[in-house]
Amino acid sequence: MRTLIKNVAIATCDENDTLLERASILVEDETIAAIGTDLEVDATRLDRIVNLAGRHVAVPGFINGHHHLYQTLTRGLPAYQDAKLFDWLVGQYPLWAELTGEMVYASALVGLAELLLSGCTTASDMFYVFPRGSDVAVDHVIRAARDLGIRIHAGRGSMSRGVSAGGLPPDAVVQTPDQILEDTERLVGRYHDPRPGARVRIDVMPCSPFSVTPELMRDSLAFARARGLLCQTHLAETRDEEDYCLETFNKRPVAYMEELGWLGPDVSFAHGIHLAPDEVVLLGQTGTGVVHCPSSNMRLASGVAPVLDLLAAGSPVGLGVDGSSSNDGGNLLAEARQAMLVGRLRYGPGFSARQALSLATRQGAGLLRRPELGSLAPGQAADLALFDLDRVEYAGAAVHDPIGALLLCQPTAPRFVMVAGKMVVEAGEIVTVDLPRAVAEHNRLARQLALAPSV
Repeated sequence: MRTLIKNVAIATCDENDTLLERASILVEDETIAAIGTDLEVDATRLDRIVNLAGRHVAVPGFINGHHHLYQTLTRGLPAYQDAKLFDWLVGQYPLWAELTGEMVYASALVGLAELLLSGCTTASDMFYVFPRGSDVAVDHVIRAARDLGIRIHAGRGSMSRGVSAGGLPPDAVVQTPDQILEDTERLVGRYHDPRPGARVRIDVMPCSPFSVTPELMRDSLAFARARGLLCQTHLAETRDEEDYCLETFNKRPVAYMEELGWLGPDVSFAHGIHLAPDEVVLLGQTGTGVVHCPSSNMRLASGVAPVLDLLAAGSPVGLGVDGSSSNDGGNLLAEARQAMLVGRLRYGPGFSARQALSLATRQGAGLLRRPELGSLAPGQAADLALFDLDRVEYAGAAVHDPIGALLLCQPTAPRFVMVAGKMVVEAGEIVTVDLPRAVAEHNRLARQLALAPSV
């Protein structure tokens, strides 16, 4: 399949933040074959030409580095709209204990569709709630991703430390280490693709210091490193978590991770808000990544991550929307804009639109160790989003700077989204699944979950 996209501004998101005006992109099968302002292509050898009259900008497909897709089912619940993290979790654990496999699929389908409609083409999801006796499994998340056509890093999350053992979650949603590692092994054998351009990868994601035992943290890391898998956990998200680590382990969260061996370029921490200067240096020296989740962190009043300090120290930093009921949205373009705005509150007006865009693209690809993603250049994966800058939201801005317009103005949905050379969004609509039907089914299940007998 050969597709030519013509007459578009291209934000390559390379190291120089190159912007090409009125350029073209030639896609062959799943890869970008050529890119530039003076491409000469034999039209008779093309399967499709997308000639973008008007003003459009192409960007690399955005990369979501942290999510909990199942939480689309519980977003916006009135009882938890004003709660901080620990209260928010304790209140919703009983709801999540009633999850079924059907709900997991429906929530992932809606959550991933929402991401696609913001220009996101790769999503990393941490699924960590496995109610006893249920048919809940990560397989349902992977099936939803395949049905939509989005790339997925399916994180096999885990919780092994229930309330009876001093943890936060109820015992009904924790598992034994053997159950967790056996199922992770099954998922790796069935789905994990280590090759460049992979559509599905399995990552290892024990949930947090307050829900996983030290033994499982160590065993999960050893399991992952023996198989070349990435690891992620929540860390340094709130002061409550910091107090828990000091009281339980007599260490701050980062020191606790260091003791467990949980540092290195194959490790990332979701949030990374409450970091001391020496901890930032340590993360940078070890190449340990951080996923910045600004909307969720503001929604729960958790704080703001030291993004520019981490980058300066050498730590890979990506962008995540986080759980859909701690953000109540799954829009990566909006998240990049939010990162820029809250970054300016912390660092001043020098936090630029291009820096924010890089978090959602090139930096996010580095965090997931996917060099074939996150930029537009020959040989890169053909993952991209095309935004119509003639929309009213960009009036008066796009004529000056397409990238600035995209990040500074109110976010809009892309007109086209391509994943691995295939258009999955056309004219602003998902073409791979019946989205209205999926939303209706999702809403039915959300109401059912909220009325669960045990809640």
